[in-house]
Amino acid sequence: MKKTLLLTENFPPKEGGSGRWFWELYSRLPNDKVLIVANDTPEGREFDKTHELDIVRIELESTEWGLASTKGLGFYWETIRKVLKLVKEHGIEEVHCGRVIPEGVIARALKLLAGARYNCFVHGEDVETAATSREHSLLVKNVCKNASMLICNSENTANIVRKLGFDSGSKCEVLHPGVDTSRFEVAAPDTSFRQKMGWSGKRVLLTVGRLQRRKGQDFLIKSMPALLNEFPDLFYAVVGRGECYDELISLVDQHELHDNVCVYPDMDDEALIKCYQQCDIFILPNRTIDNDIEGFGMVLVEAQVCGKPVIAGDSGGTRETMNIGKTGHIIDCSSTENLLNGLSPILRNREIVDGEVDIADYAKNRFNWDQHVAKAKRLFK
Repeated sequence: MKKTLLLTENFPPKEGGSGRWFWELYSRLPNDKVLIVANDTPEGREFDKTHELDIVRIELESTEWGLASTKGLGFYWETIRKVLKLVKEHGIEEVHCGRVIPEGVIARALKLLAGARYNCFVHGEDVETAATSREHSLLVKNVCKNASMLICNSENTANIVRKLGFDSGSKCEVLHPGVDTSRFEVAAPDTSFRQKMGWSGKRVLLTVGRLQRRKGQDFLIKSMPALLNEFPDLFYAVVGRGECYDELISLVDQHELHDNVCVYPDMDDEALIKCYQQCDIFILPNRTIDNDIEGFGMVLVEAQVCGKPVIAGDSGGTRETMNIGKTGHIIDCSSTENLLNGLSPILRNREIVDGEVDIADYAKNRFNWDQHVAKAKRLFK
């Protein structure tokens, strides 16, 4: 494997699926071959005391990622200068970009200045949303054209890259995120945990993810009054933080759902895994908003490894996380009406899948880290 620099703003302790993906993947690659450059925060510096990865923290946040503004130009100039110095000091042969923008733009400049080849991770929503801005679209096209490889998190994302004309597809390689099967696993029923969570006697739907509109927690909360008319034991548990927290709490208040909906914004990893293990059904009611999609859906894989059937919106790469009809279902979540029409028939069955496929075994066999790391090593050689 070449001496590699991973450049990413999204890295633990920052929450999010892509950051977790990078942590799980690069912590399993040869430590002497990887330098990670991530965003500098007090929380990040504390986190770095807990591991042995070779990591450098610099400022990678900016309110402007284009080149048409003084602020954007200043961000890129300063960041390129810092990363170029690291490339030379550490003998970096290849840069891996966490996203096309801004990390890919930085890597494109490094290739011009130092000749370092680069590979770029593509998540789906990043190229979709970039297409809405002429400037960002041109940047994405230039980054993709000059990359050695585009590492797509799903076949759906690879198809988006081709459809938008950012690449013919010849550079696209699909590398699904994996799951840590030593942490996420099937567990026996825990009545004390369910009681503590207020889930006793309830049929629990669980969503884990950032509180944002495309994740769809709002539409499911709005659907709960109608669902409770038919399924009075239903409980909706929402785990996550994000910009829609106040809106979701307002919806719970507005519809008087305090006994049947709860939002948990501050949950540690141990409790989070227990939620996966002790819920009845995992649901990610995601939808597309202004080209913003769910590129893959790691949470759906994590739930399945814990033995839970899953339901997801028909948007982005969620279809690739499951064996449809056997370990989970895809429904239209683009409106509350469509969500209700898709979800209600599924919930009428106490067992929403037929049991012919062991859910946990399916997910472990398809998404275990051993096979994903082996593929990554082949791609990065």
